Amino acid sequence: MRNIVVIDAPSNLGLRPPAPGTVPGCYKLAGALRENGIVRRLGASEGGVVVPPRYDRGDWQEGDGVFHASALAAYTVRLADRIERHVSAGDFALVLGGDCSIQLGAALALRRLGRYGLASVDASPDFRNPGNSDRIGAAGGEELALATGRGQSDLTDLEGLRPYLRDEDVRAFGTRDAYADDPEVVQLRELKIPLVTVSELRAWGPGELGGATALSLETPALDGFWVHLDADVLDPAVMPAVDSPDPDGLLPDELIALLRPLVRSPRCVGLNVTIYDPDLDPEGTAGALLTDLVVTALADV
Repeated sequence: MRNIVVIDAPSNLGLRPPAPGTVPGCYKLAGALRENGIVRRLGASEGGVVVPPRYDRGDWQEGDGVFHASALAAYTVRLADRIERHVSAGDFALVLGGDCSIQLGAALALRRLGRYGLASVDASPDFRNPGNSDRIGAAGGEELALATGRGQSDLTDLEGLRPYLRDEDVRAFGTRDAYADDPEVVQLRELKIPLVTVSELRAWGPGELGGATALSLETPALDGFWVHLDADVLDPAVMPAVDSPDPDGLLPDELIALLRPLVRSPRCVGLNVTIYDPDLDPEGTAGALLTDLVVTALADV
């Protein structure tokens, strides 16, 4: 069994405000999962907190590129430093977000160390980029594009390491079937980056697909791989506390079956958890469920 180290990355810099004058509440995700005993239940070690800059979009306007870009760049480097330290030591890094832009910290850390793959489990592919959209701005919906080198250089080429991930080393799961004609999905298909929708995942069988994906990422060409989990991949009947609770998502047992063979692979070096918003979960039931899912998936890692 490997040593699991829990690192808090409570950044909300990559999301648009849920309402004027407010900030996204996903920065409270780590605290909520800790309150549900995630560190104790996993027997994990403490990795501390990487404190993000203040959420302040200033005078940003549509057309200005990614908002919070300089803050995101600085935060990505600091988070990468923390992740790199633990992965280099042989630990399994469990990073509690935060919005999806925290995945850039993992991607940069692993790029420093070699060539790594990514299994992204998310209701949307987060592949918005200048090649498919004129609405660039929120890095939380663009992190996969940025990590593969698409977008402004102050985020895609940190430390001269662009791209952090190669297209052929990425796998995407859980995209809603309703997004089939979305420009992001169309571009991913054109690029032949494997993308599996909810219905396709069910047809394959989540456990079988997870196992096959782990094997495909255990190739000698890769030094390992990372798993990105966005809570919005779950159906809103069980996970309503996200910024985009779109219907027809995965059920808890399906998500566990998919994640288990991925995170239990000896070549998997970490997992980040994102987007759950405690502000949208006054009873705490969705947070308790998410904690249970992560603990169950990581048991015996």
